[in-house]
Amino acid sequence: MATVISTLHGREVLDSRGTPTLEVEIELSDGSLGRAMVPSGASKGEHEALELRDADPKRFLGKGVLQAVRNVNENISKALLQKSFSDLKSLDDCLIEIDGTEQKKKLGANTILGVSLAFAHALARSQKRDLYLIFNELMGLRESNLSMPTPLMNILNGGVHANNGLEIQEFMIVPHGFSTFSDALRAGTEVFMHLKAKLHDQAYSTAVGDEGGFAPSLESNEMALELICEAIEKSGYQLGTQISLALDVASSSFFNRETEQYDFRWKQMRHLSGEVLIEFYKHLKAKYPLVSIEDGLDENDWGTWKKLTHELGPSTQLVGDDLFVTQKKYVERGIKEKVANAILIKVNQVGTLSETMDTMNLGSKHHYRSVVSHRSGETEDVTIAHLAVGSGCGQIKTGSLSRGERTAKYNELLRIEEKAFRRGRPIRFENAFRA
Repeated sequence: MATVISTLHGREVLDSRGTPTLEVEIELSDGSLGRAMVPSGASKGEHEALELRDADPKRFLGKGVLQAVRNVNENISKALLQKSFSDLKSLDDCLIEIDGTEQKKKLGANTILGVSLAFAHALARSQKRDLYLIFNELMGLRESNLSMPTPLMNILNGGVHANNGLEIQEFMIVPHGFSTFSDALRAGTEVFMHLKAKLHDQAYSTAVGDEGGFAPSLESNEMALELICEAIEKSGYQLGTQISLALDVASSSFFNRETEQYDFRWKQMRHLSGEVLIEFYKHLKAKYPLVSIEDGLDENDWGTWKKLTHELGPSTQLVGDDLFVTQKKYVERGIKEKVANAILIKVNQVGTLSETMDTMNLGSKHHYRSVVSHRSGETEDVTIAHLAVGSGCGQIKTGSLSRGERTAKYNELLRIEEKAFRRGRPIRFENAFRA
């Protein structure tokens, strides 16, 4: 059924870091309104689609998005208003054609994504269906493919998400050994509470970083893992059976392009080759119940990535974020060269929901897992919660158990789970790391 866009409006709003971002509203001819906000990352892959910023130092230190707003209200509105679209893909294809550049440099990926997201919400309203069902259908899946995702919870922050001297960007807990999402969320929350108490008792800061995790100044990355393991055990959960660990190393942030070495700041880990870094991960894997490593190597270090995948891929989820930037051409290369075994899915890295879902489908076809992910600069928008459920991908990263932009996604997942149960059609919880 064709859908006509009657109004389209963009505005400049604020994200979770107080940085401007774009919000878009679309109203369809039947009165259905869709509204969405665009996230923004701090740790960005160099091949991501372009995020359009104004670069006017007199406004928001050059980070305003008024040009993106104008692109929505003028250029895109002129092309879309009173036009009919059969589905989300037809709209996204039109936006891609209007831009006409590979990295969406003309309109900006944030501009295009805002329209794509808002239209998806408007479609769901128009059809009086949950958004996750719209995504499920668009991906060519069935309702039997729906699943509640295992959360990867970033409860201790380092890297560019915190100013505490830790190279590893995200220390995550993975509550996978549970029967429902709500039970997994409760377990993660209790670990978060116990970690806070432990940090407080040892006179460490309990201030939080960009993604809601604690950001204490610790002696080493391993100390962070020890504290988290102690908090899990203090919570009464079984380490490795019910709750495991995951890392986002974000190694591109400390890779020296000139020397082609990884420069950790603490003495015993300075100036490492990729091969030595792999040995470090093997050491961590032997010592801790580590089930997933994201961006363990630099985004352009494909040769060493292949070695990492060969040595740890059979036993560990190896996630490409900066490596793949949610784009099919990089995933196709990964499949061909047998690099990584999972894809981090960030909608603003590619710029439309249709392209995002195409990447997920490609990965699934070749047995690559997908992990739907937030960005460090987030909003209260909950679209990615629906994408995780509708795609049945089985995993979501949306930060820690504090800050409203993070808990908004968790709370939406609780609503989805409860609503499906009340309808008598419960959605299974996906234990993505079942032994």
